[in-house]
Amino acid sequence: MGSVNGAFAVGDESFGELLRSWRQRRRVSQLDLAIEAEVSARHVSFLETGRARPSREMVMKLSEELEVPLRHRNRLLVAAGFAPVFPEREVRAPEMQVVRQALDKILAGHEPYPALVVDAAWNLVAANSAAALFMDGVPAELLKEPVNVMRLSLHPDAMGGRLVNLAEVRAHLLHQLRRQAEASGSGQLAELHDELAAYTYPGVDLNVAHVPGPADILVPLRIRHGTRILSMFTTIATFGTPLDVTVAELAIETFWPNDEETAAAFQRPAAP
Repeated sequence: MGSVNGAFAVGDESFGELLRSWRQRRRVSQLDLAIEAEVSARHVSFLETGRARPSREMVMKLSEELEVPLRHRNRLLVAAGFAPVFPEREVRAPEMQVVRQALDKILAGHEPYPALVVDAAWNLVAANSAAALFMDGVPAELLKEPVNVMRLSLHPDAMGGRLVNLAEVRAHLLHQLRRQAEASGSGQLAELHDELAAYTYPGVDLNVAHVPGPADILVPLRIRHGTRILSMFTTIATFGTPLDVTVAELAIETFWPNDEETAAAFQRPAAP
């Protein structure tokens, strides 16, 4: 283990630099973090500059107070000279059977409406049969694994070309993706945001004309499907007490009918 400017580090990653980065990302002062972690602000300052070395318990405490994702808590531990604590298993691993069973029950139980499971990068992990409507007419290259749900949602050759309220949905998804990239420190999400923001839609006005009014509750997803326009809204659920990196990064997105016509459409086959 080497040091950079006196800071304890592994490779090029200094614990102090990582800690400062997460504290600033969360917009927390050294004093506020010190109060929450029950240490002095001087100690937090010394940790960030490398003048003090944290204990394993202190790394875990600071990570918890800053709500650092499990993947990055492992990075902080390694940078401080400790072994990673949180494992990362494949979804298909035998130890993940209980998780797979829960996901299967949620997906199946949500039919006839669509439901998806995605990872931290919005790559598709699993889906129920009703989610096939999102894949209709999508070019094969966009369906190569890993299938990215955000890319499917906004690509002009996928759902982006079928959304009736494209400008509204695009603005919402890009804002959500940017917030997630900033909160997680994920360069992958930042790159995905920039890719999606660069998509062009000839002849489509991307200015959001609709101003939310008192009757508005949710941003709907209005998509052409056959001869119908389906109107849906979504909810996203995560596991409440994960101790595995993979489980912590899984999200279940369920789609719900926004009107009676859409609900009825899911009960019968779509018209040609």
